[in-house]
Amino acid sequence: MSQFDVTVIGSGPGGYVAAIRCAQLGLKTAIIEKYPTMGGTCLNVGCIPSKALLDSSEHFENAKHNFANHGILIDEPKADLARMIARKNEVVDQTTKGITFLMDKNKITVFEGVGSFESSTQVKVTKNDGSSEIIDSKYIIIATGSKPSSLPFITLDKERVITSTEALELKEIPKHLVVIGGGVIGLELGSVYKRLGSEVTVVEFMDKIIPTMDGALSKELNKVLRKQGMKFMLSTAVQAVERNGDTVKVTAKDKKGEEVVVEGDYVLVSVGRKPYTDGLAIEKAGVDLDERGRVKTNEHLQTNVSNIYAIGDVVAGAMLAHKASEEGVLVAEQLAGQKPHINYNLIPGVVYTWPEVAAVGKTEEQLKAEGVAIKVGNFPMRALGRSRASGDLDGFVKIIADEKTDEVLGVHMIGARAADMIAAAVTAMEFRASAEDIARMSHAHPTFAEAIKEAALDATGKIAIHM
Repeated sequence: MSQFDVTVIGSGPGGYVAAIRCAQLGLKTAIIEKYPTMGGTCLNVGCIPSKALLDSSEHFENAKHNFANHGILIDEPKADLARMIARKNEVVDQTTKGITFLMDKNKITVFEGVGSFESSTQVKVTKNDGSSEIIDSKYIIIATGSKPSSLPFITLDKERVITSTEALELKEIPKHLVVIGGGVIGLELGSVYKRLGSEVTVVEFMDKIIPTMDGALSKELNKVLRKQGMKFMLSTAVQAVERNGDTVKVTAKDKKGEEVVVEGDYVLVSVGRKPYTDGLAIEKAGVDLDERGRVKTNEHLQTNVSNIYAIGDVVAGAMLAHKASEEGVLVAEQLAGQKPHINYNLIPGVVYTWPEVAAVGKTEEQLKAEGVAIKVGNFPMRALGRSRASGDLDGFVKIIADEKTDEVLGVHMIGARAADMIAAAVTAMEFRASAEDIARMSHAHPTFAEAIKEAALDATGKIAIHM
């Protein structure tokens, strides 16, 4: 029987990072992955491939609509979806091979197969050929991630009624893609196919898109995506999804209770994700799950069984790759006797549409509900020289600060490169910066990041320079 200090079940951004950090800290480490490639959902059918397609479709969009304005004259471009997907697969292949390299570099033993508990200290690895072996481990980290959710009355045939996984491998550009769900995944994949020529209609149960983010971001992104040609049916509850040949009919009720019907050739069901524990035989270890099927943990990510921990999408909290990675590091360092911490309020969220949307900290709605006295600063991206130079005029930066102390409580932005700029806000908030602190920092000119400085000036009550 193989024996290890730590065994990690699952090789996504939580699992593989946990394994690497454990190994770096001198723990004999094993990792179990049921698929032939490492990296979990994020690297194989999530973050990385979707961004590859988003970038390819954005290049096409620019070639079709923006090049001429920059003095670049070309013949009418054509979208080669097969080549885009082939490139996406190449990116995925390079990235997953990079994880395999890191496993070798850090002397982590990799087991390919389904990991299932035999006891609180033993995990069985069942391989594709049916053979199995038992691993004995002092500590076990559950990092099995999540899978797409659906609605109970929807049959996912994975041909015309699809999830995000199938949307990354389509053989044709849809004529009309109906997206059920106005969250991050639906809007990103909807953007891909809208740019490539599809008609895209988003059906959302809530009264706004990206409903968990600040209301100002939701309103602005709705406006921008509508300008790009995307259609929205908000406050609309899907009742049925029926396929008839190459046509799929979505029947729903609007906020007045009246029936509405929308038909497309593809329907993307994007209503969130749910924790994945299938095949784990978690009951044999005595580990408790909550009412939503998530592994229950304490503030140290320790389950009710003291030597078993859980991280990432399989536990409570935002389902974000970087959140899972931070949790993987936290558990590894705890096992090595260190005292790490995570400030969950400062885990940023990003939507990779164009313009991008990014946020960290609390929303204005949350702070008002908590009765916190706040002041808000805003600055439009179109007022920046850098935005005019690139032609990326949509969006703004919004900074929320405590009215009395001036401490920054939330930063919310939509604009070009917001996904990268949000790191500056995270840094500032980790050190409990005030709006005045940010306003007094020098920001290079011309950059998109100057909008952060200007919004901070506005939040302090001073007049932004370029307004």
